[in-house]
Amino acid sequence: MYRRTVLATTVLAFLLLASAGLAEEQGDVDVEDLRRRALKGEAEAQYLLGIMSANALGAKQDFAEAVRWYRLAARQGHAAAQTGLGWMYAHGLGLKRDDAQAVKWYRAAAAQGHADARFNLGTAYARGRGVQRDLAKAVENYRFAANQSHAGAQYLLGITYANARGVPRDYAEAFRWFRRAVDQGFARARSQIGMMYAMGLGVERDDITAHAHCSLAAAAGDSLGSVVRNNLEKSMTPAQIAQARQLAEQWRKKAGNVKE
Repeated sequence: MYRRTVLATTVLAFLLLASAGLAEEQGDVDVEDLRRRALKGEAEAQYLLGIMSANALGAKQDFAEAVRWYRLAARQGHAAAQTGLGWMYAHGLGLKRDDAQAVKWYRAAAAQGHADARFNLGTAYARGRGVQRDLAKAVENYRFAANQSHAGAQYLLGITYANARGVPRDYAEAFRWFRRAVDQGFARARSQIGMMYAMGLGVERDDITAHAHCSLAAAAGDSLGSVVRNNLEKSMTPAQIAQARQLAEQWRKKAGNVKE
């Protein structure tokens, strides 16, 4: 059974996102040279060592060590390190959880226009963690990050418009933000689009299109896509299901671009 209200707010793990590029190039990283530079006070080197310690890249996972390096870089004004340190405070990794400190560091990075910091600050306002709950400020921060191509912020803007959380309900606007997130490969946003087609929210109801979107989302590992697709199939004919699968395959071959 479909629900008009979708989904608890999700938070992207900044540490995992930040480490993705470093992990791909790890073979080219001279850890000892990085450490020498960090000990000389180079903020970027300190930040990278923080990522490596937090995510067991080239060394054992050590959250306390990650905090140490993040803090050194953050105090020098390194925006990504400030965001990372805020994340550690927000989740109690390597130190005692302190939402107020998390917000402090998010704000420092947000003042420099850091998209991840603005996204995390938006989540703090949405949940009332470290700040008084303020959905309007949450939306403001999400929008800033979304306009910097932050897929998670684009997704959550879609959620806010679909569920009237700090903004008037606007399914067309929700759909627009979900599509922007889908264009960056955000699978849960594709599941949301599938649900909107399945329910006729902001778009004409179309079970075939809904199924195709949810199939691609499910293939990307999103459980919501699987649930919605399986529910759709209960009322679809075999011919409709085959057509939906063919449509999903066409989209897949076009590198995930949404064509309707």
